[in-house]
Amino acid sequence: MEYMYCDKLVFDGYNFAQLNLTDSLLQGILGYFSAVKKLWLLLATILAVTTVALLIGKEKTHAVIVTKAAPVVVDSAASKKMKQLYYMLDTLFTERSLKNGFSGSVLISVKGQPVYEKCFGYCDYRNKDLMHDTAAFQLASVSKNFTATAILWCVERNMLSLDDTLQKFFPKLPYKGITVQQLLCHRSGLPNYLYFCNSKVVDQTKYLTNQNVIDVMIRTHPPVAAKPNKKFEYCNTNYVLLASIVEQVSGKKFKDFMHDTFFAPLGMAHTFIYDFKDSADRKIAISYNSKWQIQADDCFDGSVGDKGVYSTVTDMFKWDQAFYQGKLLSQDMLKEAYAPRSFEKPGDRNYGYGWRLIKQPDGHYLVYHNGWWHGNNTVFYRNTVDTTTVIILSNRFNNAVYKIQPVWNILYGFKEDSLGEGEE
Repeated sequence: MEYMYCDKLVFDGYNFAQLNLTDSLLQGILGYFSAVKKLWLLLATILAVTTVALLIGKEKTHAVIVTKAAPVVVDSAASKKMKQLYYMLDTLFTERSLKNGFSGSVLISVKGQPVYEKCFGYCDYRNKDLMHDTAAFQLASVSKNFTATAILWCVERNMLSLDDTLQKFFPKLPYKGITVQQLLCHRSGLPNYLYFCNSKVVDQTKYLTNQNVIDVMIRTHPPVAAKPNKKFEYCNTNYVLLASIVEQVSGKKFKDFMHDTFFAPLGMAHTFIYDFKDSADRKIAISYNSKWQIQADDCFDGSVGDKGVYSTVTDMFKWDQAFYQGKLLSQDMLKEAYAPRSFEKPGDRNYGYGWRLIKQPDGHYLVYHNGWWHGNNTVFYRNTVDTTTVIILSNRFNNAVYKIQPVWNILYGFKEDSLGEGEE
């Protein structure tokens, strides 16, 4: 009997080298492995054909549009349109990223369904950490709709009244006749703390808290901008006071109230109120100017209500949908929140309770708010008639963020340029 000496024989990972095998035994082994391999290939082919057939069958009823969020399932009749929307929106924002240096996150939904979600630029430019969907952005004045919702939530539970005056909560404040309602719709006539504190706070190396702002107002009595309810005068002081009122009636710090009442129940895991004393390791999109220079905190980052909410586009979408699902306020209260409150000047623009408003041709109001703080530019637009939403959060200063008319043109086929830009 002859033996075959195998030197380099390998079959599908099985190495027969250095084995002394008879020729017939070796051939038997190789034949066995070859048969097994052919059987597996046959089974894999059958499985693949079956899967393709199933997918082709399903395409008759559904298609999947894949974004960075969960896949959106749409009827096949709308599939082509949704794909076109995605392509056109992606072309728009990719161009802004390449030409204008847009850095941030975008989420756009149509009729309550996300059709586009994508991140651009850097979360941390120095370390070249790319933007990701869990990085939280300073919302700037978009925070105001959170504060207003907190106040209205308390009103619905009889914890306060819209007609309550400042003296009920701050007896020493030297401003009479100003109500909670006037704070909400910027008709208080109060001076803006971002301006008067510049000259009245000696040590601006320390964070200025809400209570610090109130103490400065009590101590120095800065002059009013107008009499109460005389006119609309956008003023950040109003919302600092509103956040402090929430603290008084709830017995909690504003950040804890917002977390316990809204953020945690809604599953907004990456949303929080900024607290300079908080040492928690949070994923924050660093704020930059247009030249990628870090925009550090200043003394005003210690006050909240007018700003200070950090969030992601995914969490913001949860917040948006919660209004429609009745998880935040009653429908009657929402009507009050979205109602215009100032009429001394004609025009289509107005302000409700924490929301800016633009009157549309059919008479309803587009509900929105923009924000700008340090290098953060933010946009939150909501068509409450068909539940279409546009959320854009940027961490690098860029005025082009506010130019969202092209987005509406894509979504609705508009051609005119009717929306303004840049207002907080």
